[in-house]
Amino acid sequence: MDSINRQQPEDNHEDLQGNPAVKKLKELAEKAESCFFCTRIKTGEQFSTRPMATLKVDDNGTCWFLSPKDSHKNAEIAVDPAVQLLFKGSTHSDFMTLYGRASINDDKEKIKELWNPLIKTWFTEGIDDPRISVIRFIPLEGYYWDTKHGQIVAFAKQIVGALTGKTLDDSIEGKIKV
Repeated sequence: MDSINRQQPEDNHEDLQGNPAVKKLKELAEKAESCFFCTRIKTGEQFSTRPMATLKVDDNGTCWFLSPKDSHKNAEIAVDPAVQLLFKGSTHSDFMTLYGRASINDDKEKIKELWNPLIKTWFTEGIDDPRISVIRFIPLEGYYWDTKHGQIVAFAKQIVGALTGKTLDDSIEGKIKV
């Protein structure tokens, strides 16, 4: 534990597993709506990162994306399916990193389920564009940083802490194991 966390008068660490982990994962991913999608994380080469819209997080914590079949991302996943997702839901909280495995398919039913009209910006032939593939990301583990009571309470605690010279931080963080 670092020196700042040792000064906390209240517990600010909670590791989550199973259903509580999936609930937190889903909450933070849906709040962020998009993430940085990182590939080539285990190749020893410089990893690749790009923003991606998280189109769905299911009840198992699986994250779903649409991607062009001929993208660099898909080619990199085919060689190394280890992927890291980085989420930021707001300026001061709602952070999460997830490690897991990605797979690619062209399931037409899943494409229909994930589709929304704005996606036509990238897939100009619409929902039947032959270039569309589905990326399924299964999280294995991760880490989150959040507030316990929301940003207003967290900010109030920071002000009181600054005035009194005490560490009053409303943050909560911990490992996520799905």
